Amino acid sequence: MLALLFWTGAALAQDTSGTDAAVSLSAASAELKRLFDEDQAERAPVPGKATDWGTVMLRDEARQQRVKDLIASGNLSTGTDYYHAAMVMQHASEPDDYLLAHDLCVVAISKGETRAKWLAAASLDRFLVSIGRPQRFGTQFRSNHPSRPPALRPVDPNVPDQLRRELNVPTLAQARARELQMAKDARGDKPVGSATK
Repeated sequence: MLALLFWTGAALAQDTSGTDAAVSLSAASAELKRLFDEDQAERAPVPGKATDWGTVMLRDEARQQRVKDLIASGNLSTGTDYYHAAMVMQHASEPDDYLLAHDLCVVAISKGETRAKWLAAASLDRFLVSIGRPQRFGTQFRSNHPSRPPALRPVDPNVPDQLRRELNVPTLAQARARELQMAKDARGDKPVGSATK
């Protein structure tokens, strides 16, 4: 009888600890969603208001540190958790953080989170550009001067468009067309036949 009471008590303790772990993972998922939403809101342009990128960078760093803390404590569970963490990390400023974002995307995809496909390509491209190598997928555009439009960073010509399509990335021709459009927009070019005021 005493053994039965001991076993029942141990089982109840295990059930409670499992519930605590589930609550902890649920809370972590909610926090990752909040961090993701804040990250995205920082990047949504507000008409007529310039973005203070210095302030955004400071908030980015705080969010990135919190994501790293959640990763270190083993609190990521779902594909969505990994995707949210990856999005925050890919806005970092260090190559290792871009690589971490890529790794998080790989796990997210393996858990069924298809939104992480494009981000897997973009975070790998960002990593490669940051270490001075050509990007693979053509997701990264940068300007060397505030008055110049962003230009497509060098792209490895050996990566086929089939891989881009599988990762929900525009073809290389589409990326080059986007680069041309950004240059036209920066110059203020009007489409042929458009009215001028």
